[in-house]
Amino acid sequence: MAQTTATQAPAVNPALLHSDDRAGLIYRTAAKMIYERGFANTSMNDIAEAVAMTKPGVYYYVKGKKELLFAIMSYAMDRLDAEVMARAEPERDPERRLRIIVGQHARLLMRDEHGTLGILIDEVGGLAADQRAVIIRRKRRYFDFVRRTIEELWAARGIEGRSSTVAAFSVLGMIMWLSRWYDPRGPLSSDEVADDLTEVALGAVTNARPAPGRRSNRTEHWARAGGAGAGNKEIPR
Repeated sequence: MAQTTATQAPAVNPALLHSDDRAGLIYRTAAKMIYERGFANTSMNDIAEAVAMTKPGVYYYVKGKKELLFAIMSYAMDRLDAEVMARAEPERDPERRLRIIVGQHARLLMRDEHGTLGILIDEVGGLAADQRAVIIRRKRRYFDFVRRTIEELWAARGIEGRSSTVAAFSVLGMIMWLSRWYDPRGPLSSDEVADDLTEVALGAVTNARPAPGRRSNRTEHWARAGGAGAGNKEIPR
């Protein structure tokens, strides 16, 4: 089978996760299986069996396992762009913007029945190098947006000497951990959970105290490592 790239493979159409045809079924089923089992523990045979198709039948719609993973991650990033960044970017007030970011991201995650946002965090190492570069670049853009918003908020509050990188990772980690514990059958609605999480995140960020003896504009160095993990492994210096 010829190798395809992130820009030319027809199988990496993120919109297929919304489609009602057989391709959409394959993508949604694969996303849920990868989220629950992990990419390494989900084979094309497993996916074919789950959708009641032969393996060659699945390959008619999907060129390979890595291409399938790339499409799922691209879909997750498209949703973050459309439902979080596009709504937050026009807001000029950094506190209101951060509220939009946290609230919208949390609501999006709680609606993510196929686990695509969890896959985006946990399975980057399963991508081909060119695909991984695309996803990391998109994730970095989102991370930088959150970090810049925190920096603007701190500047408005006169907070200096704290690491906006640590703050951004902490806020995003708080949101992403929802996927580990949120239960829609619980006593709180998704809106109530999102509102509470927003208040906790904003409280942590806005109550940060200036750090005496630190420079506010110091350079922060983060080691970049390979692999599938999240966090600073995917954010360059």
